[in-house]
Amino acid sequence: MNGKFIVYQVLPRIMGNTRSSNIPGGSLKENGTGKFRDITDSVLHEWKRRNVDFVWFTGVIRHAMTGDTGVKGGAGSPFAITDYSDVAPYLSTERSAAGRMREFQELIDRTRSNGMGVIMDFVPNHVSPSYKSRKFPLSDCNFYPDRIHDGDWTDTVKLNYGNRDTWDRMRDILMYWAGKGISGFRCDMVELVPVEFWNWVIPQVKKSYPELIFIGEAYQPHNYRAYFEDGHFDYLYDKSGFYDTLRRIVRGEAPASSLTAEWQKLGPYQPRMLNFLENHDEDRITSPYFAGDPFRALSALFVSMFFNTAPFLLYFGQEIGEGPEKTSIFDFCSLPKVRRWLKGVNSGNNKEYLDHEERALYDIYKGFMKKAKESGTIREGNTFDLEYANLSTPGFNPDRHFAFIRYTSDKRYLCVANFSDKPADISVVIPDHAFECMGIAQTETLNSSVPVSVHVERNAGSMIEL
Repeated sequence: MNGKFIVYQVLPRIMGNTRSSNIPGGSLKENGTGKFRDITDSVLHEWKRRNVDFVWFTGVIRHAMTGDTGVKGGAGSPFAITDYSDVAPYLSTERSAAGRMREFQELIDRTRSNGMGVIMDFVPNHVSPSYKSRKFPLSDCNFYPDRIHDGDWTDTVKLNYGNRDTWDRMRDILMYWAGKGISGFRCDMVELVPVEFWNWVIPQVKKSYPELIFIGEAYQPHNYRAYFEDGHFDYLYDKSGFYDTLRRIVRGEAPASSLTAEWQKLGPYQPRMLNFLENHDEDRITSPYFAGDPFRALSALFVSMFFNTAPFLLYFGQEIGEGPEKTSIFDFCSLPKVRRWLKGVNSGNNKEYLDHEERALYDIYKGFMKKAKESGTIREGNTFDLEYANLSTPGFNPDRHFAFIRYTSDKRYLCVANFSDKPADISVVIPDHAFECMGIAQTETLNSSVPVSVHVERNAGSMIEL
């Protein structure tokens, strides 16, 4: 895809669960679960209204549950796969494999009819010790000797890519799901799988499905070039760069000016990094280990969404301040704010059961998403980082302020983020080189000698047209 797009990640078992009681580690019977059919046209329409392009349904493929070897939590990890050709039985109202696959296909079709694509997980590095599949069987040769696992993932066994049969099995699995009409794969822990495999498999799959996108979960910046150029990934996680840096800035552990070095390191890959502030692996923004308050991270949201053309990932419930802790991927549970939002959607008013702060946050996110997608300058324009030119500017604090320009040939926006807990009138110098890059002449009111003053509320961002 060209230009910025927005991915919305959702765990269907939690998203659609309307039960209000949660027992830690509780069973399906005790805590209940959401189902494919809970993600209705009304829900999908609301996501589309917020300019979502793709929905990433996490935890769909059949995975380990109570009774399987080494299962974690009451629901099991979505990444301990027990059958690559099936979906989790608890997500369907049907008992047969054919019936539940039909229900998932209906969800794919509903999502597409509402103008969005579907992203699915592809877990290539490991499976559950209880893996069993008629369609995609795995034998001893597909596993490392002694069935080892990585790290503390004791609910998995590692696949052996030293055996070419494993490559063929994984290719067939990708082709199987691509044939369901999905739009792309979020590939789990890609750096634990040889880049040679990706070099081989992605072109093969794209030969039949050229529009598919491949998003890789990667954490080592020194590997980015290999997984882009040799591995043929379309996008990689920007966890170790922008996410980690923004989180430190919000927490007062790093200066805002440290962002400059992070994006410069990425070079030509900057537009191909998936930006986010939350996902299933990270703390919720409301966690005391992050911002503690969803409004304290709006400056980070502003930069993450508007700094460049990179795609942005939004985690379900983030836009209404869900939390305060990390949402468990191992248990059957429900989320109170998401429950109330869903109740409102089903009653015809998505904000009816949200409180004042939740409504305000929801509207801010909606406005950001609208601007990111509907402004051609933000969606596809160029970026000029102004931080280097303002390290000593009076009225500009590089520890708490970050400034940049987004521009096209016919429109320019000065963007300023304030990571401080106090509102500020921020002075920004635009250097000569910026005018040269934008292809415009300096004037009496807009020139490199006179700083532009921008009022920015606390923990927020402001965008003005130049």
